[in-house]
Amino acid sequence: MLHNVRPVGILHSCFKEKFAIPRQPQLAPAARGVLELLPPFDTGEAVAGLEQVSHVWLLFLFHQALEDKPRLRVRPPRLGGNRMTGVFATRATHRPNGIGQSVVKLEKVEANRLWLSGIDLLDGTPVIDIKPYVPYADALPNATNAMAAAPPRLLEVQWSESGLAQARGEALRLGEPLVELIEQCLAQDPRPAYQKPDPERRYGTQFWDVQVRWHYPAPDTIRVIEVVRA
Repeated sequence: MLHNVRPVGILHSCFKEKFAIPRQPQLAPAARGVLELLPPFDTGEAVAGLEQVSHVWLLFLFHQALEDKPRLRVRPPRLGGNRMTGVFATRATHRPNGIGQSVVKLEKVEANRLWLSGIDLLDGTPVIDIKPYVPYADALPNATNAMAAAPPRLLEVQWSESGLAQARGEALRLGEPLVELIEQCLAQDPRPAYQKPDPERRYGTQFWDVQVRWHYPAPDTIRVIEVVRA
Protein backbone atom coordinates (compact mmCIF):
# COMPACT_ATOMS: atom_id res chain seq x y z
CA MET A 1 0.00 0.00 0.00
CA LEU A 2 1.37 3.39 -1.01
CA HIS A 3 0.74 6.68 0.77
CA ASN A 4 1.35 10.17 -0.50
CA VAL A 5 3.16 12.48 1.93
CA ARG A 6 3.63 16.20 1.46
CA PRO A 7 5.68 18.61 3.60
CA VAL A 8 4.02 20.89 6.12
CA GLY A 9 7.10 23.12 6.11
CA ILE A 10 10.70 23.63 5.02
CA LEU A 11 13.51 24.10 7.54
CA HIS A 12 15.97 26.94 7.03
CA SER A 13 18.97 25.68 8.99
CA CYS A 14 22.43 26.82 10.05
CA PHE A 15 23.74 23.60 8.47
CA LYS A 16 24.40 24.09 4.76
CA GLU A 17 26.31 20.83 4.31
CA LYS A 18 25.78 17.34 5.75
CA PHE A 19 29.36 17.16 7.05
CA ALA A 20 29.65 18.19 10.74
CA ILE A 21 25.92 18.07 11.49
CA PRO A 22 25.51 16.50 14.96
CA ARG A 23 24.42 12.86 14.76
CA GLN A 24 21.60 13.48 17.24
CA PRO A 25 19.50 16.53 18.19
CA GLN A 26 20.27 18.59 21.32
CA LEU A 27 24.02 17.88 21.12
CA ALA A 28 24.59 21.40 19.77
CA PRO A 29 22.23 23.81 21.57
CA ALA A 30 23.63 26.70 19.51
CA ALA A 31 22.38 25.08 16.27
CA ARG A 32 19.41 27.17 15.18
CA GLY A 33 16.91 27.26 12.37
CA VAL A 34 13.50 28.49 11.29
CA LEU A 35 10.75 26.17 10.11
CA GLU A 36 8.74 27.95 7.42
CA LEU A 37 5.22 26.53 7.31
CA LEU A 38 3.59 25.92 3.95
CA PRO A 39 -0.06 26.47 2.96
CA PRO A 40 -2.54 25.65 4.36
CA PHE A 41 -0.59 25.43 7.64
CA ASP A 42 0.76 28.99 7.57
CA THR A 43 -2.27 30.96 8.83
CA GLY A 44 -1.72 30.48 12.56
CA GLU A 45 -4.55 28.01 13.07
CA ALA A 46 -2.33 24.91 12.91
CA VAL A 47 0.07 26.21 15.62
CA ALA A 48 -2.54 27.67 17.99
CA GLY A 49 -1.61 26.53 21.53
CA LEU A 50 1.91 25.49 20.57
CA GLU A 51 3.33 28.39 22.60
CA GLN A 52 2.64 26.27 25.70
CA VAL A 53 5.24 23.71 24.57
CA SER A 54 9.01 23.91 25.15
CA HIS A 55 10.07 21.19 22.68
CA VAL A 56 8.60 19.55 19.59
CA TRP A 57 9.20 16.39 17.60
CA LEU A 58 9.93 16.96 13.92
CA LEU A 59 9.25 14.18 11.44
CA PHE A 60 11.16 14.91 8.25
CA LEU A 61 12.61 13.50 5.06
CA PHE A 62 16.30 12.80 4.51
CA HIS A 63 15.90 14.53 1.17
CA GLN A 64 19.56 14.15 0.17
CA ALA A 65 19.78 10.48 1.21
CA LEU A 66 16.69 8.97 -0.38
CA GLU A 67 17.33 5.57 -1.97
CA ASP A 68 15.34 3.39 -4.36
CA LYS A 69 16.55 0.14 -2.82
CA PRO A 70 16.14 -0.22 0.97
CA ARG A 71 19.16 -1.15 3.06
CA LEU A 72 18.67 -3.93 5.58
CA ARG A 73 22.01 -3.39 7.33
CA VAL A 74 24.08 -0.27 7.92
CA ARG A 75 27.41 0.75 9.50
CA PRO A 76 26.64 3.09 12.42
CA PRO A 77 29.38 5.44 13.68
CA ARG A 78 28.86 4.11 17.22
CA LEU A 79 30.30 0.77 16.07
CA GLY A 80 33.35 2.40 14.51
CA GLY A 81 31.89 2.76 11.04
CA ASN A 82 33.08 -0.67 9.91
CA ARG A 83 30.68 -3.07 11.68
CA MET A 84 27.22 -3.75 10.35
CA THR A 85 23.92 -4.02 12.19
CA GLY A 86 20.24 -3.98 11.27
CA VAL A 87 18.91 -0.67 9.99
CA PHE A 88 16.07 -0.71 12.54
CA ALA A 89 18.61 -0.91 15.39
CA THR A 90 20.04 2.48 14.37
CA ARG A 91 19.06 6.02 13.45
CA ALA A 92 21.09 5.95 10.25
CA THR A 93 20.01 8.33 7.51
CA HIS A 94 19.55 5.39 5.12
CA ARG A 95 15.92 4.73 6.09
CA PRO A 96 13.48 2.50 4.18
CA ASN A 97 11.18 5.51 3.60
CA GLY A 98 13.71 8.26 4.20
CA ILE A 99 11.94 9.44 7.37
CA GLY A 100 13.84 10.95 10.30
CA GLN A 101 12.75 12.32 13.66
CA SER A 102 14.30 14.85 16.02
CA VAL A 103 13.21 16.51 19.24
CA VAL A 104 14.17 20.19 19.17
CA LYS A 105 13.69 23.23 21.39
CA LEU A 106 10.89 25.60 20.41
CA GLU A 107 12.20 29.14 20.86
CA LYS A 108 9.35 31.16 19.35
CA VAL A 109 6.03 30.55 17.59
CA GLU A 110 4.72 32.75 14.79
CA ALA A 111 1.72 32.19 12.56
CA ASN A 112 3.79 30.93 9.63
CA ARG A 113 7.07 29.89 11.20
CA LEU A 114 8.67 28.21 14.19
CA TRP A 115 12.04 29.29 15.60
CA LEU A 116 14.06 26.28 16.76
CA SER A 117 17.36 25.38 18.44
CA GLY A 118 19.28 22.19 19.17
CA ILE A 119 18.55 21.05 15.62
CA ASP A 120 20.37 18.40 13.57
CA LEU A 121 18.68 18.96 10.20
CA LEU A 122 20.19 20.10 6.92
CA ASP A 123 19.08 23.37 5.34
CA GLY A 124 16.09 22.81 3.06
CA THR A 125 14.86 19.70 4.89
CA PRO A 126 11.15 18.98 4.21
CA VAL A 127 9.26 18.54 7.50
CA ILE A 128 6.22 16.26 7.22
CA ASP A 129 4.80 16.59 10.73
CA ILE A 130 5.20 18.46 14.03
CA LYS A 131 4.23 16.91 17.36
CA PRO A 132 4.50 18.41 20.86
CA TYR A 133 6.97 16.79 23.24
CA VAL A 134 5.09 15.29 26.20
CA PRO A 135 7.51 14.84 29.13
CA TYR A 136 5.57 12.24 31.12
CA ALA A 137 5.20 10.01 28.05
CA ASP A 138 8.33 10.77 26.03
CA ALA A 139 10.95 10.78 28.82
CA LEU A 140 11.39 7.21 30.02
CA PRO A 141 13.90 7.04 32.91
CA ASN A 142 14.28 3.26 32.71
CA ALA A 143 14.89 3.08 28.96
CA THR A 144 18.17 1.55 27.76
CA ASN A 145 20.21 1.36 24.56
CA ALA A 146 23.42 -0.61 24.92
CA MET A 147 24.70 0.54 21.53
CA ALA A 148 24.39 4.24 22.46
CA ALA A 149 24.38 4.32 26.24
CA ALA A 150 25.99 7.78 26.58
CA PRO A 151 26.66 10.90 24.50
CA PRO A 152 29.69 10.79 22.20
CA ARG A 153 33.10 11.55 23.70
CA LEU A 154 34.03 15.17 23.02
CA LEU A 155 37.32 16.35 21.57
CA GLU A 156 39.14 19.47 22.72
CA VAL A 157 38.54 22.39 20.37
CA GLN A 158 41.37 24.91 20.06
CA TRP A 159 41.45 28.10 18.02
CA SER A 160 44.05 29.94 16.05
CA GLU A 161 44.11 33.57 17.15
CA SER A 162 42.98 34.77 13.73
CA GLY A 163 40.29 32.09 13.44
CA LEU A 164 38.69 33.07 16.75
CA ALA A 165 38.73 36.75 15.82
CA GLN A 166 37.11 35.92 12.49
CA ALA A 167 34.43 33.79 14.16
CA ARG A 168 33.57 36.50 16.67
CA GLY A 169 33.25 39.07 13.91
CA GLU A 170 30.99 36.85 11.82
CA ALA A 171 28.90 36.04 14.91
CA LEU A 172 28.21 39.75 15.44
CA ARG A 173 27.24 40.16 11.79
CA LEU A 174 24.92 37.14 11.82
CA GLY A 175 23.47 37.75 15.29
CA GLU A 176 24.07 34.06 15.99
CA PRO A 177 26.21 32.15 18.55
CA LEU A 178 28.67 31.09 15.85
CA VAL A 179 31.65 30.41 18.14
CA GLU A 180 29.55 28.12 20.32
CA LEU A 181 28.05 26.41 17.26
CA ILE A 182 31.48 25.65 15.82
CA GLU A 183 32.80 24.34 19.11
CA GLN A 184 29.73 22.19 19.87
CA CYS A 185 29.68 20.59 16.43
CA LEU A 186 33.41 20.03 15.94
CA ALA A 187 33.92 18.66 19.45
CA GLN A 188 31.83 15.66 18.41
CA ASP A 189 34.38 14.86 15.68
CA PRO A 190 32.52 14.83 12.35
CA ARG A 191 35.07 12.60 10.62
CA PRO A 192 33.99 9.08 9.61
CA ALA A 193 34.66 6.89 12.63
CA TYR A 194 37.19 4.72 10.78
CA GLN A 195 39.25 7.65 9.44
CA LYS A 196 42.64 8.51 10.95
CA PRO A 197 44.00 11.35 8.82
CA ASP A 198 47.37 13.03 8.71
CA PRO A 199 47.57 15.86 11.31
CA GLU A 200 48.10 18.43 8.55
CA ARG A 201 45.04 17.43 6.55
CA ARG A 202 42.50 20.28 6.40
CA TYR A 203 38.75 19.80 6.79
CA GLY A 204 35.97 22.27 6.14
CA THR A 205 32.23 22.82 6.23
CA GLN A 206 29.73 25.66 6.06
CA PHE A 207 27.63 27.03 8.95
CA TRP A 208 25.17 29.75 7.92
CA ASP A 209 27.08 31.60 5.17
CA VAL A 210 30.47 31.04 6.77
CA GLN A 211 33.13 28.51 5.77
CA VAL A 212 34.99 26.91 8.69
CA ARG A 213 38.32 25.09 8.25
CA TRP A 214 40.16 22.98 10.81
CA HIS A 215 42.65 20.15 11.31
CA TYR A 216 43.58 17.55 13.96
CA PRO A 217 47.03 18.39 15.42
CA ALA A 218 46.63 15.53 17.93
CA PRO A 219 44.29 12.50 18.04
CA ASP A 220 41.89 14.10 20.56
CA THR A 221 42.29 17.73 19.52
CA ILE A 222 40.72 19.94 16.85
CA ARG A 223 42.24 23.28 15.91
CA VAL A 224 40.08 25.80 14.05
CA ILE A 225 42.24 27.58 11.50
CA GLU A 226 39.96 29.88 9.54
CA VAL A 227 36.40 31.24 9.56
CA VAL A 228 35.57 33.22 6.42
CA ARG A 229 32.54 34.29 4.40
CA ALA A 230 31.56 31.53 1.99
